[in-house]
Amino acid sequence: MTGLLGYSGPFLVPGHHVLPPLTTTLVVGVLLPKTLAGSDWAHRIPRLALTVWTLLGVSLIASVSLTALHLLLPTAGSHHLSRFADACLVSVGAHRGPLLPNGLAGVDTRVWAALCAAAFVPAAFAVVLVRELLRARRLRVRHAELLRLVGSRRPGLRATVLQHDTPAVYCLPGRAPHIVVSSGALQVLTGQQVTAVLEHERAHIAGRHHLLVAAARAFGASFRTLPLARLARTEVPLLLEMAADDRALRRCSRDALATALYAVASGQTPPMAFAAGGPSAVLRMRRILTPHAPCSPAPRTVFVALTAAAALTPLVLACCSVPGITG
Repeated sequence: MTGLLGYSGPFLVPGHHVLPPLTTTLVVGVLLPKTLAGSDWAHRIPRLALTVWTLLGVSLIASVSLTALHLLLPTAGSHHLSRFADACLVSVGAHRGPLLPNGLAGVDTRVWAALCAAAFVPAAFAVVLVRELLRARRLRVRHAELLRLVGSRRPGLRATVLQHDTPAVYCLPGRAPHIVVSSGALQVLTGQQVTAVLEHERAHIAGRHHLLVAAARAFGASFRTLPLARLARTEVPLLLEMAADDRALRRCSRDALATALYAVASGQTPPMAFAAGGPSAVLRMRRILTPHAPCSPAPRTVFVALTAAAALTPLVLACCSVPGITG
């Protein structure tokens, strides 16, 4: 096999077959997240923006995995990934012989090394994600046990009331969710405002938002040097709060929700909980109370199309032959 620049020998010399997944990694990991974080439509349509962030994360993992695969895979072998995948199937058709006559045992050692390197990327992320989910669940369980000792259940509110003067409202998501309201919040909030913040917290529970937060944290820990990881770790929780606000507005007025957010903005809550107030309360209040002109569909349509194309690129590269240099 003759490699790039005419080199022939046992060493692996990356060819231009590495450029497509590498380019996708740079676009998805650097360019698109900076554009998305600075776009106006993302805060107007948080659920769509969350979908885009998810697509970017999946695309990055796939493109990094393919980049590792192509860096280690012999250039000639990189043209036939789909044939190797077919060879792993139990049957390849009644009228066709196996694509690898010698079976998987005949696969070159370098191919196995390349496949292991490619599998390591998603596997490592999965390990970090599971660890983050278990850590958050452990903290929620401890806090729930404390609430059973010091809190009192209010069936009318479907929440636990905690005796504390500072107004605070938060929820512990998961299999056994809890919504917590401080006695100070009940003193300063009207009935409509209490309903508004409770609907906000129920939106977090119903949407299982803690899973996306855990994924964003795991992603940030796994790819911390990339802008996508850093921005996703801050933007995803903010967009989830905005999405919960939008769902709460189906059952309450804008004034009631904004006033309630202002009242509980300074409340202290556990780090693994979703709080109605918190650092983003001022930005969200402005968003709730400021009327927005209809968002032009052109910018978001173009951006979503680019993101979808970037997300599909690794799949296309994996399933199709990549032109290269063979000898």
